[in-house]
Amino acid sequence: MAGESISLRKTIAVARIVAGVFFLFFGEYKLFGSSAAAWTTTGFREYLHGYINEGEAVGFYARFLASVVQPRSELWAHIVGWGELAIGISLVLGLLVRAASIGGIVHMINLTLATWWAAGRNVDIWHWFGVELDHIPMLLLFSIFFVASAGSVWGLDALLRRKRVSKQ
Repeated sequence: MAGESISLRKTIAVARIVAGVFFLFFGEYKLFGSSAAAWTTTGFREYLHGYINEGEAVGFYARFLASVVQPRSELWAHIVGWGELAIGISLVLGLLVRAASIGGIVHMINLTLATWWAAGRNVDIWHWFGVELDHIPMLLLFSIFFVASAGSVWGLDALLRRKRVSKQ
């Protein structure tokens, strides 16, 4: 990162923290409070129904969702919620940001595969990009966080790195 401007690194840190706050909200409503039970028992199942039965997911991924995820939908609903919460905590604190970025990339790829045909088949490309507007930019943002070691500014990753260097 030598040669990068400090303003660029701070901008990436702000984006990391804001994205983390979003993921804290995503995980929180799926795990705690009155909305958690609705998400676990019906909300996640409704998403799965659209992905699988309404032909939104890519073929191989629809089969995976139907055979692996749907039979254990409550477990997977919790896994999604805890995963989003963990990503959010990591990004806000700047702790293990590269690992959280990999988790975020995997999550966004899963959502992209699940909604691949949501715009319909044989539609103009802008319809497809419109549907994927939630997923592809976040996928790119997680990639930036990974490559830029986004926890190194205003994050605990920088403290951990300094401790490791001082011990050597």
